[in-house]
Amino acid sequence: MDCPRDWPEPIVRVQSLTALPAIPDRYIKPPQDRPATDTPELTNINIPLINLSGLYAGDSGLRATTLAQISEACREWGFFQVVDHGVSPGLMDQARDVWREFFHLPMEIKQGYANSPKTYEGYGSRLGVQKGAILDWSDYYFLHYLPGTLKDHKKWPEMPPSLRSVVEEYMDQLVKLSGRLMKAFSINLGLEEEYLQNAFGGEDIGACMRINFYPKCPQPDLTLGLSSHSDPGGLTLLLPDEHVAGLQVRRNNGWITVKPAPHAFIVNIGDQIQVLSNAIYKSVEHRVIVNSGKERTSLAFFYNPKSDLLIQPAKELVTPEAPALYPAMTFDEYRLFIRTRGPQGKSQVDSLKSPR
Repeated sequence: MDCPRDWPEPIVRVQSLTALPAIPDRYIKPPQDRPATDTPELTNINIPLINLSGLYAGDSGLRATTLAQISEACREWGFFQVVDHGVSPGLMDQARDVWREFFHLPMEIKQGYANSPKTYEGYGSRLGVQKGAILDWSDYYFLHYLPGTLKDHKKWPEMPPSLRSVVEEYMDQLVKLSGRLMKAFSINLGLEEEYLQNAFGGEDIGACMRINFYPKCPQPDLTLGLSSHSDPGGLTLLLPDEHVAGLQVRRNNGWITVKPAPHAFIVNIGDQIQVLSNAIYKSVEHRVIVNSGKERTSLAFFYNPKSDLLIQPAKELVTPEAPALYPAMTFDEYRLFIRTRGPQGKSQVDSLKSPR
């Protein structure tokens, strides 16, 4: 199965559609997939908020409490926010601002970075290559950071002038933060501290980022900024828009609109950690809603296994009572599966479960 070199239809930039009185049919979701008003019992709920300073403190009791909070969030939610995480608030603001500025550059400059489905790297406006698919109300920019052989600054925007240096520093900090979280996940699973990191390839891992731009939408009740999906990779760190909420997380039969804490990252478990943990930790469906009054910008950083390593449930977590739920598969194979089909709820990882 190879990814096509070209999109199946001409690409339309969503940002160019915001002045229309109604959204084109290509963006209208089936009624069951349209955003509904949150059910009353979910309106006042938020995902857990965890202060990570306890991980680095000399106080063993505080460290144990912080690890327990992370463990519960991974088992019960698959999503949580972190503050006091070690990344400079100023750098977070700079990263978001520089990309917001990019999306407001003239279209002809952005078009110079237009992407293809072969690698997705560059300026894009659709995920998946199915002809006639219902599309999401968003544009994005995708870039590689690790491994170094994939990183190509020429594929990163030249404008604004500070973008490349800000992104380089920002992603370096997020790689370090991801490594610290991976240790906490391993410890909480009862594994050696470096187990998950080594399963991902040690220092030879993958890291990439998708910057999402959700323009104003004349009919936000009919569409989504990003369809429901779970993340195919290992771990995601999301820097949300500081002014406008939009991320929704599946909770039981409803959706929670995440209320971002100031200078927090939203952390979520990806499909690869669900597989490695044999579903002790679960990746969780999420989606993005849009609105008619405000645009949104968010930065999703993906920390992934080395692309050609086999990922399978940790042997230490497989017992006669809890047999392996998933077959071994490389991240490359899994990612191609996703890129061809586009976002499809949890059906991607669930379809891989071994018959029992």
